[in-house]
Amino acid sequence: MKKIFSLILISCLILALGLAAGCGKEQTKAPAQNGDKAAADKLVVGAIGEPHTAMLKMVKTKLAEQGVDMVIKDFTEYSQLNPALKDGQIDANFFQHIPYLEDYNKETGSDLTWTVKIHTEPMRIYSKKLDSLDKLPNKAQVGIPNDPSNSGRALMVLQSAGLIKLKEGAGVTATQQDILENPKELKITMADAATLPRVLEDAAVCCINTNYALDAGLDPMGALFVEPGDSPFANILVVRPEDKNDPRIGKLGKALQSEEIAKFLKDNYPACVLAF
Repeated sequence: MKKIFSLILISCLILALGLAAGCGKEQTKAPAQNGDKAAADKLVVGAIGEPHTAMLKMVKTKLAEQGVDMVIKDFTEYSQLNPALKDGQIDANFFQHIPYLEDYNKETGSDLTWTVKIHTEPMRIYSKKLDSLDKLPNKAQVGIPNDPSNSGRALMVLQSAGLIKLKEGAGVTATQQDILENPKELKITMADAATLPRVLEDAAVCCINTNYALDAGLDPMGALFVEPGDSPFANILVVRPEDKNDPRIGKLGKALQSEEIAKFLKDNYPACVLAF
């Protein structure tokens, strides 16, 4: 009888230990599953300056309601955003136009891709010394961005303003070597796009991107010239190719193209930003 009782006791202990071990595995597994779900719903988006960060902040709550936890990572330099996306530090970025992306991919052998067009920000010619381009003197210093896509864009703006003439077909890839006519013998100098508002202290005029002008407190309504409305420089949402059809990216793109964003742009950036 004692032997039978001992066998029963041992069996019960083994069963109890097995149940405890099973419960322990289940408890360990559950947090891991929850953690995986949280990571899957998190979306890190890089941006730089206004109005991009403001637009992202505006749609953050709407995305949260759709199960997407968007984290906005604000950068200080254009050149940081695409490498950060390529290396997986962020999941998407919102700061650039199509020619800038195409130039980056060509120069670095990358294959980043865009999903939707959001808006365009006309480049403008600003001055702190002149109130009209008609008063621009001969051999005046003119500042333009130094990155290839925006320098070509600035040269196109100078051509549209009647200050220079480019070779036919030069387009967004134009360089100073493509200048056919420069009747005022303007001294075109290149600088980092973010520094051009400061370059205005010395230069007669500068071609400045809208976001940097806004960050520097320049009034776009006081610019001497505005880039024509048929500009090909649409601002886009950019991702790695494998994430192009990610549902989270789709939700973000749709939110940024909403009527609420269009109204926001119209109310807060009149004549500065045009919504698609």
